[in-house]
Amino acid sequence: MKRKRTKKAVTALLATAVLLSGNAVSQFYLAQPVFADDLVFPVEAFRPTDDRPLDKSHLQQPMTVQSFEQLDNGVKLNLGAQEAYIRMLTSDMAKVSLLNKGDKEYTSVGIAKTDWSAPKFKVKEDDKRIVITTDSLTVDIKKSPFGIKYMDKDGNVINEDGDQGIGYENGKPYVFKKTDNNENFYGLGEKTDGLNKRGKEEGIWHQDPFPYESKYIYQSVPFFIGLKDKKAYGILFDNTYRTYYNFAKESDDYYYFYADGGKLTYYFFNGPQIKDVVDRYTDLTGKIPLPPEWSLGFHQSSWAYSQNDMEEVAAGYREKKIPADGLFFDIEYMDDYKAFTWGKKVPDPAGLGKRMEEQGFHQVNIFDPAIRALPGYSVYDEGTAKDLWVKNPDGTAFLGKLWPWNPSAPPSSVYPNFLKKETRDWWSMQYKPFFDTGIDGIWNDVNEPVSFIAKDHWTLPLDAVHEDDNGVKHAHEEVHNIYAHLEEEASYNAFKKLKPNVRPFVLTRAGYTGTQRYAATWTGDNHSTWEHLRMSIPMNANVGLAGHPFVGNDIGGFTKNKQLGEICTPELFARWLELGAFLPFSRDHYNNDGDSPSVKQNINRQEPWQFGKEVEDISRKYISMRYELMPYLQNAFKQAHETGNLIQQPLVFQFQDDPNTYNNEDQFMFGDSLMIAPVVEKGATSRSVYLPAGVKWIDYWTGEEFEGGQTITKQADLGTLPLYVKQGSIIPRREVQQYAGEKKLTNLTLDTYLNDKASYSYYQDDATTEDYTRGEFNVTDFHVENKGNHVEFEQDKKVQNYASDIQSYTLKLHDAVEPKKVQAANNKYAKAGSVEELNGQERAYYFDANEHVLYVKIPVNEKQKVKIQTQDDVDGSK
Repeated sequence: MKRKRTKKAVTALLATAVLLSGNAVSQFYLAQPVFADDLVFPVEAFRPTDDRPLDKSHLQQPMTVQSFEQLDNGVKLNLGAQEAYIRMLTSDMAKVSLLNKGDKEYTSVGIAKTDWSAPKFKVKEDDKRIVITTDSLTVDIKKSPFGIKYMDKDGNVINEDGDQGIGYENGKPYVFKKTDNNENFYGLGEKTDGLNKRGKEEGIWHQDPFPYESKYIYQSVPFFIGLKDKKAYGILFDNTYRTYYNFAKESDDYYYFYADGGKLTYYFFNGPQIKDVVDRYTDLTGKIPLPPEWSLGFHQSSWAYSQNDMEEVAAGYREKKIPADGLFFDIEYMDDYKAFTWGKKVPDPAGLGKRMEEQGFHQVNIFDPAIRALPGYSVYDEGTAKDLWVKNPDGTAFLGKLWPWNPSAPPSSVYPNFLKKETRDWWSMQYKPFFDTGIDGIWNDVNEPVSFIAKDHWTLPLDAVHEDDNGVKHAHEEVHNIYAHLEEEASYNAFKKLKPNVRPFVLTRAGYTGTQRYAATWTGDNHSTWEHLRMSIPMNANVGLAGHPFVGNDIGGFTKNKQLGEICTPELFARWLELGAFLPFSRDHYNNDGDSPSVKQNINRQEPWQFGKEVEDISRKYISMRYELMPYLQNAFKQAHETGNLIQQPLVFQFQDDPNTYNNEDQFMFGDSLMIAPVVEKGATSRSVYLPAGVKWIDYWTGEEFEGGQTITKQADLGTLPLYVKQGSIIPRREVQQYAGEKKLTNLTLDTYLNDKASYSYYQDDATTEDYTRGEFNVTDFHVENKGNHVEFEQDKKVQNYASDIQSYTLKLHDAVEPKKVQAANNKYAKAGSVEELNGQERAYYFDANEHVLYVKIPVNEKQKVKIQTQDDVDGSK
């Protein structure tokens, strides 16, 4: 959200922070002046609708299983006035529903797959229990009082209902679970309070927050992961109402979750690895589609770029040789803030689109769901004629407030009722004029949805009415958390309807479970502070763990406030850019108060070259690294597409056997092989780095090798990002491009850090279309192994259905010795005198004695193993 600020300091908002959060950052806000608009909002404007606490003195009386019926995939339990269904969707995933008799089981729009084939299972009953057993999970149902215990195949308890049980309290569904001191909790999507949620209270409800460190923020994903005794499980509370979580804050003996309304439905996922849980969870809620390559590049945005600004910034990136792919238009491009219109600041959108394409840029425009209620405005007139708006209880169209930012103006915006497929289909077609002028991506903002009306807490009132396709009316409190999800579906389908076979790119601020099927996530209006730089790492980790791996933050921070010290200094930008170059979604976006940065010259601009030559060079260095690593990044997204694997991984995701990773919040894995340990403290020129146990680590810059399981100190001047490679890795790289598709990939570098052996399965497709869904891709497995007196390289072309431009590989072996010879059967490899000479040959090698790096140029059609002789054979032959 963008808020135009005046210079008038007001103090009436100071109490808002303490109502939102008790953390240190909020306390900081309390001690500072807050710049706001001339109208002072009541406190309630910045606070979500009041929470509804669970009254634990009025929990449902314990239930007893009176009888049961075996189903084709589980059991149906008779609990008297209620009944429960426990369905085994797979051998390691169960769905639990507790309903009033006669009610139907519930499935939200977040669920992608419902047609599960029942696994093999057995049901046994005795006087006290009903036990469902699969080959990997046992569900032990206690008859009286009714409760559920989950155990692994060895009989170890994974998770168990608490003594308080499950049920409904005054219409609020709740579940209590037992816990102990060594259990930790992760997930729930976008939160500002760190990685591990143990000892914390959390809530799931979209909110445009003030301050940013609020209980409620932009995304609502009611899924979490428990980690106990080094084994993981997951629970999705599939409820679209506001939901609440108390993770052992009240007691070390139990945790619980509940909702304001709706049915009690949850899914249980057994690991034992966190990766297994996320994989199965995204089987249920959907994997991300493969994004277009350009969306994985670097992007630039500002609140108020005009056409002139866009062209100037594009020229700046190309002239300075800083790679970039995307340029983003924020709300000022519109005609008087009317969605799906171009205004005076962009006089020639078609011409701009053509020039951007010629320079290799992809253009992305922002779209907001509020439609200005102005007769004669075609989008409003058409939506009104089709009866597509959210209603008041009396049947009239609800009017809210968004743009222009004028708190004293009357409500003047209607909101699409995305619960109707007709509305979603209509919304998809509104993008056509923009696609026709050359935009390549859709950026959806303020889709919580936001309405700047204080009494409604900056969203739609809870009793606003959304009507579904069957004419059933639903209150906004039920639809609020899925509103953005439905909008993303419509935006995603715009590509399907209007740009068939082009990979969609949609970016969203708000989302629900399953929104990863349609959109990438950016974490909203962060601030230019060191605190927010640090906060972004665990925030992104939990967004990924909640099934949304395509995530990023505004590099450098969006919001500025000099009085609060919120300003993007050269040092802050350099450190943020170093980290940001290794985010799944990488974009520099900043607030300039809605004024064109080229017109208002005193604005703190945030393009990389605005901070001086040193920061410009640092930016070029790390963004170029991102483009070198594009094959590695694309393959990380392929893993996410297939298994739900995270791209930005908290250390615990990959190293859950090492308890020292459980609360590590300032390091992360970028893909499976690279560990990033960014400098996130002002003025720091060194930092402590923890190296997870179980593997060896190599300093990317120096080649120094370290045993895992220790903390080291890394010196890091302003231009150095501490970066470590997991030994046993092959990292595919390419030459730097200034934008995706500028140069054909003809030589693939295989950056190899070998101990005994290393393997990599390399995937390639056209990176642009959806032909990959029809099998048009290649998969080549690479294997490098140290055999003692020689190293062997071999490739296995497992799938070859794509016409690749790759002609050769460069095997780059670190910590190598000069070989005696290199040969593949009868094909002998010549010794080159330099990398440049090597590049001009078909089969050759070059040894860099200073760096102890061996380069071997291998033709792509080499069918034999390449043998790199490092020592004399036993018989003394060379």
